[in-house]
Amino acid sequence: MSPLLFPEHARERFARWYRKRHREWISGGGEWPLVVTLGNPTETQAQQHPDLVRSWIAAWQVWTGAGQIAWAERRWRTLGHQRLPDRLILSTPHEVAAWVGETDRWIKAQQRYTRLATRWPAAAACLARYFDALADYPEIDIEQLERVTSWLDEHPRSQLYPRQLPIPGLHTKWLERQTTLIGDLLRALRGGESVGMDFYELCGLRQPPALMRLRVLDPALRAQVGGLGDVSTPIEDLARAPLRPGRVYIVENLQTGLAFPELPDAVVLMRMGYAVEALSEIPWLKGAECVYWGDIDTHGFAILSRVRARLPDVRSMLMDEDTLLHHRMFWGREEQQHSATELPHLLHTELAVYRALKTQHWGFNVRLEQEQIDWTAVETTLHMRSAVESPPESGPQRSVKCATLPSS
Repeated sequence: MSPLLFPEHARERFARWYRKRHREWISGGGEWPLVVTLGNPTETQAQQHPDLVRSWIAAWQVWTGAGQIAWAERRWRTLGHQRLPDRLILSTPHEVAAWVGETDRWIKAQQRYTRLATRWPAAAACLARYFDALADYPEIDIEQLERVTSWLDEHPRSQLYPRQLPIPGLHTKWLERQTTLIGDLLRALRGGESVGMDFYELCGLRQPPALMRLRVLDPALRAQVGGLGDVSTPIEDLARAPLRPGRVYIVENLQTGLAFPELPDAVVLMRMGYAVEALSEIPWLKGAECVYWGDIDTHGFAILSRVRARLPDVRSMLMDEDTLLHHRMFWGREEQQHSATELPHLLHTELAVYRALKTQHWGFNVRLEQEQIDWTAVETTLHMRSAVESPPESGPQRSVKCATLPSS
């Protein structure tokens, strides 16, 4: 027997359609009406499954939902005249939304979409992608979105900082949460001229300076910068600083850098993450021995590779297999691994660990955060004569004049 579609089964089907297509529908897409066949049992099938067929007919007889049922008349030899539910016809997305309990969200999203698409026709397709924002944002946020986007579109090169924007009720935290939506709207409004621009370029705003956090670990070096020991400063200012350290440590996490002991002729840069491109803007780094220490996970090695692309002689520290295996009890799980299969600037030993992490050699998405490494081992490594050059090791694609520092 062909499947008999009960109302609850129809609701499940419509829910799947709604999840997949509501963004298309909000912008007027889709083919309407939607016609769903409810079943077409033969007389023989009805005789074989009388209870099932009767309950199916009764379910649609008492049904009171959105849409329209088309009934079919059947004249069967034995069972006589029968009136069977044949098709369910839904004429609009509104009716689908009603079936799946999304009426209020659909109405609100549709009204806001119409309002904003009328105001910004060029952004209509972009707005459809933000159905959830249209459906769920408080009205005050939608009004603010209109004000901010309109002002930025009308003043494409204001060169103001975000806090300077003359828009009532605007808070920088609100703006930070909406950068993706506002950026996409402005790109849609401006077309090809916006290709490749970041948010600040796109908005014509002045970007707050990127700050670097630096600790000066040697009293003699601190004297070179007026006695300052812990500094957060724009990259440009740091590049001009009269510092000439012999060794620079670059660490992934802030508290790790704060825990560093005093070390002769050394400084430590902290919490840079993937912003390591900025290192190339600091000329005095090129005259120092640079050491990178990050988490033993795929992103830690990806950052190391990017650092070495800008500072070819950088060493890695405590990012080797021995350190990882020695701290097995402190392993965590990396939420999502870095996408690259290979990293071009790793040494052979570093690349071997990266590959093992990617292939789940030690377990699923294994990671060791640098804070979990025994601090006695860290201090032992730091106080060793790490400035003594070890024989260089060839990387997979190039030769790099550096070696891995001793591990725990």
